Amino acid sequence: MADTNPSAELAAFAAGLRFEQIPQAVVRKTEDLLVDWFASAVAGKGARPVESIARFAEAMGAGEGASEVIVTRRRTSPYLAAMANAAASHFAEQDDVHNGSVFHPATVVFPAAVAVAQALGASGAQLLAASVAGYEVGIRVGEFLGRSHYKVFHTTGTAGTLAAAAAVGNLLGLDAQQMRHAFGSAGTQSAGLWEFLRTAADSKQLHTAHAAAAGLMAAYLARDGFTGADRIFDGPQGMAAGMSSDADATKLSEGLGTRWATAETSFKYHASCRHTHPAADALAQVMRECRLQPQDIARVVTHVHQGAIDVLGPVTDPATVHQSKFSMGTVLALVARFGHAGLPEFERHFRDGDTVRLRDRVEMVLDEEVDAAYPRRWIGKATVHTTDGRTLHGRVDEPRGDPGNTLSRAELTAKALQLAAFSGGASENEMRAAVGRLWQVAGWPRVSGLL
Repeated sequence: MADTNPSAELAAFAAGLRFEQIPQAVVRKTEDLLVDWFASAVAGKGARPVESIARFAEAMGAGEGASEVIVTRRRTSPYLAAMANAAASHFAEQDDVHNGSVFHPATVVFPAAVAVAQALGASGAQLLAASVAGYEVGIRVGEFLGRSHYKVFHTTGTAGTLAAAAAVGNLLGLDAQQMRHAFGSAGTQSAGLWEFLRTAADSKQLHTAHAAAAGLMAAYLARDGFTGADRIFDGPQGMAAGMSSDADATKLSEGLGTRWATAETSFKYHASCRHTHPAADALAQVMRECRLQPQDIARVVTHVHQGAIDVLGPVTDPATVHQSKFSMGTVLALVARFGHAGLPEFERHFRDGDTVRLRDRVEMVLDEEVDAAYPRRWIGKATVHTTDGRTLHGRVDEPRGDPGNTLSRAELTAKALQLAAFSGGASENEMRAAVGRLWQVAGWPRVSGLL
């Protein structure tokens, strides 16, 4: 009898997916996601944790290879390039996110897939198909692990190993059984804990670097005959047993080939943790519609889901720019002052007296409706109490960047140019040329350098 458990179905899908099977709308969305990821990777240039991981990769490498390290523009092995590019693309907090899985696919899928495609001389169509395989697997693993997992574990670091393994395994031409072994080896390496936020540690970049590299390694090992656990997801000592109290194995294979989760992925508008975006947009709505100024705000109450409290709650007095992106008060203060919490706003103003005063007037409260909708929908609610005694309410049902409120290609281009200008990672002409080329990636006969 054929093995039809969800792990086997997911592995067979990831191994067998080909470009021709993917709807054109999903292909176009994947091109957009690739452009957005590339811009986030360029934005990581100069960031201390990113440069540290890039130096490590350079020191460990042979100094030669086919795979591009975006922040240094040097070439190395696929493993080390994936590691460095994954670290770079998660630093600016501008990389994409899938709501239902609370997972950032791009920062673990594209670094591994691009590095291996460059090394193999794969076509652009093969790269896109492999990337979709990675998105579809990683998103479903995140959904499978459930809300309880995210309370302690950074899903991008854990589900990310499986996503990277799926993308690389697809490029390597693994069969279904080999892909299942790759999943076993990737899952046993899944890691990433939220504790780093309390002390502004650099671990978030390590989470993505490790996930991309570990997933890549798992796929290459599987090609060489290395075996992994058959039931890494739902076995008695598998991921669900050790990492979740509400795992649902049916999520692993639900809608494979009919529901394209890749197309559900959201772009980031603000340069901060996605849990802050719904409330930020709700506050911006009130500020705009009621013509408020920052000095009009006496207090802001954000009505949030429990996941936001779990992740953002420990950050009360952020000590670094990166930590401030996980402070609900800081993000809302910047939105109130400047209308947008972007990279320059954080860099220049996160510790300003005006920002701190506004930050300390923001509180989070658990909202039953918002929490019930999460993670499928991320509703934003904000109640603003003004200095003249008014109580004003804002609400957004789809934060900016969500599929129903998405960013156009013109907006993605503008975002890419802003990210490159901020980091100095590429000139405007270089960035325009790279973005223009990437939107034609489906026709590339061979994946070469992006810069």
